[in-house]
Amino acid sequence: MNEALKALGYAAPVESRDVSIQAPDIAEDGASVAVSAACSLAGVKQIMFLLDSAPTALAAVFNLGTELEAEVSTRLRLARSSVVFAVAITQDKKVLFAQKEVKVAMGACGADAKPARGLRADSVSSAPVRC
Repeated sequence: MNEALKALGYAAPVESRDVSIQAPDIAEDGASVAVSAACSLAGVKQIMFLLDSAPTALAAVFNLGTELEAEVSTRLRLARSSVVFAVAITQDKKVLFAQKEVKVAMGACGADAKPARGLRADSVSSAPVRC
């Protein structure tokens, strides 16, 4: 995450209780995982989602106007279990984040369709996922 933010021109992020992230503990299907993030501080200009397990860490970016409430929702594609980071950038260039680990039972791409650690193979849906 630090390298991705540095490449985008931002300072090192600081974990903050002012940023919250909601995502399932276990996603049955990684092809469409609902996530949302919010920041309680005023002056948030951007919220982004980053993944620790993807070749490209940046998964989504939302540019916000100062008059908007800093709360966003989207769906991410996860090929495997991952830590999902919600990062809020404020007008005064503070970089704050929260994180949540999401275990994926069925990967977004069929080749990775293995049960996450701690899940039994017979507890995982065997519906095919197309990439």
